[in-house]
Amino acid sequence: MSRAAAETGDPDAAAKGAPDGENPTDPASKGAPDPEEAASPGQVIREPEDVPPDTADGEGGEARRVDAAGRTEPLTDAGRPSPKAALVYNPIKVEADGLRELVARLSAEAGWSEPLFYETTVDDLGDDVTRQALGEGVSAVLVAGGDGTVRAVSEAMAGSDVPLTIVPSGTGNLLARNLLLPLDGPEDMVRATFDGDREAIDVGLARLRRADGEVHEHAFVVMGGMGLDAAMIANTNPQLKKSMGWVAYVDGAARSLASAQPFRIMYELPGHRLHSTRVQSVLFANCGSLPAGLELIPEASVSDGELDIVIVQPKGPFGWLLVWRRVAWDNSVLRRFRTGRRILSLRTRDGAVRYARGQGIDIGTSDPRPVQLDGDEFGEAVHVTVRVEPAALRIAIPRGHSITPPANGGRKKKRRDRAPASSVTP
Repeated sequence: MSRAAAETGDPDAAAKGAPDGENPTDPASKGAPDPEEAASPGQVIREPEDVPPDTADGEGGEARRVDAAGRTEPLTDAGRPSPKAALVYNPIKVEADGLRELVARLSAEAGWSEPLFYETTVDDLGDDVTRQALGEGVSAVLVAGGDGTVRAVSEAMAGSDVPLTIVPSGTGNLLARNLLLPLDGPEDMVRATFDGDREAIDVGLARLRRADGEVHEHAFVVMGGMGLDAAMIANTNPQLKKSMGWVAYVDGAARSLASAQPFRIMYELPGHRLHSTRVQSVLFANCGSLPAGLELIPEASVSDGELDIVIVQPKGPFGWLLVWRRVAWDNSVLRRFRTGRRILSLRTRDGAVRYARGQGIDIGTSDPRPVQLDGDEFGEAVHVTVRVEPAALRIAIPRGHSITPPANGGRKKKRRDRAPASSVTP
């Protein structure tokens, strides 16, 4: 009984002072539970997990659900139709704000979910954050940075079947150049993530054993090497490389050549006998093109399931001239023309540069020698075991683009099945 009814003894006193149409004695008039329908003390109260998720739009327009503790949380992408991309970038090499805005805009235009963004650091060149992105279930990954960033991200993505988009950045862009990708701005490549073709390329794996027995394995997508080429990279001034790009390697070459001495290796290709020889460098390559239009291995293919091996063993100063002639003139100029290739077929081989091809190579030395992978130094090793993983990495390319020159005078790559971006399963 209300206070007014108690004071007057009139049970209708409360209703008389209430607003028109509202009866405080009627529980339904104020939304209060009907006593007849209220749960009895013995009934079980429903737990939060018994309540169906609330997927109505929240105040900010985002989809939300209620978790087991009753808190609202963003609705995950599970069961939703739109895929999601991740961008891994080196903040030193790219204009981050503009690139992030471009990726977000083209993602929205393609109907994809909001993309994820990851920055590389000194301690994480890109492989760890890429694994995080893959753990989030992304449908595509974009990488923007130097050759080292591309190598690290490719290492994490090999075998994942998630396509990788290479957004050309910096001055090297070795893999992008070898795949003949557009280098004049990022938009064409970013757009290829959402509306492009897919090509499968090979990935090389190098297992390095140090003098103390420690073993590490790393991937490479362009080329690696042991010997003088790695010493040149190790001797290149980092600040000069940052300001001048690949031209800085000339300085590293000058520093290294002055004290270059051949060293003895034992090497073996799968299915072939063991060899012993003295060399300046041993290169194992997935691609053959270098900056400035130089062709180290004109017949190299990124999708033939094999690696190209180059053994550099010049004899004296004249031998280095033969090496330079082979790379800068024979491979880079003469091979482009039918007459030039005819001249090369008649020329006596000099032996300063020797080529081989196979699914890997095993190299051993008595003393530790420097090793490089895709232009980054990886310390010294006494044993290097290299193998190829055929078609281990899917690359996003602009629709209709070919990663093989129309006429390169060499072997043709094995054909890989192409799949448009629209075939990506969310």
